[in-house]
Amino acid sequence: METQILTIITVSFNSQNTIRHTLESIANQTYTNLEHIIVDGASKDNTLKIIAEFPHVAKVISEHDKGIYDAMNKGIRAASGDVIGILNSDDFYPCNTILEEIMSEFTGKVDATIGDVAFVRPNNLHKIIRYYSAKKWRLDRFEWGYMPPHPAFFLRKKFYEKYGLYQIDYKIGSDYELLIRMLYRHQLNYKYIPKQIVTMRTGGVSTESFKSRYILNKEIVRGCAENDISTNMLKLSLKYFRKVFEYLPQLKVIVLAFSKLVITFS
Repeated sequence: METQILTIITVSFNSQNTIRHTLESIANQTYTNLEHIIVDGASKDNTLKIIAEFPHVAKVISEHDKGIYDAMNKGIRAASGDVIGILNSDDFYPCNTILEEIMSEFTGKVDATIGDVAFVRPNNLHKIIRYYSAKKWRLDRFEWGYMPPHPAFFLRKKFYEKYGLYQIDYKIGSDYELLIRMLYRHQLNYKYIPKQIVTMRTGGVSTESFKSRYILNKEIVRGCAENDISTNMLKLSLKYFRKVFEYLPQLKVIVLAFSKLVITFS
């Protein structure tokens, strides 16, 4: 059987501090039928010079855009791959075989794959501070503000062509709406891969501030409504109580340290 082409799209803008690590994590992958497209927002720093050092990059589009979702759409339109994944310029793959493992799942009726992501601090890439798992995720979680981790989502290109791209009038939540549209509304057949697919640095736009969270939740409500899911802001706010469990390793350390402190002074 002919090997399928995998296209990875990386969106960048003034990313000189992180993009080299992103590029290395793709260049070192064992899956060889790989197309890497960079969509750059006309960076003014050394981003484009760094990209030029990596011959595996198939296409570079560098021009002003209407935001990150517009840039992602440009990459999807330019892609020649059978399957598309998106890896932003401050994220990276945790091991060199991960894309090969993902593509081995795209057989038969599998339309998409989902997996887990780990969060690290920019100054300590080896210590996981949050683990976002899709293991227990189900379609009915959309109405509660939960989606599979977008960076760990891979989809056959034909479904972007059939069901549409990212809506660029969303500020933060277009990826949420797209996953609802693909997985819930159109019932695409997805497979969960029980592995850490991507490592993400903290500090993404959707988690920057209370204002960002408010905008995200408003857009989740909109995305759900556009795809016939009933939800509201109150229901979505409950997810923040559950998210504490994604930080369990850190909480255990804090509790253990506090216990030792109590014993010392007792």
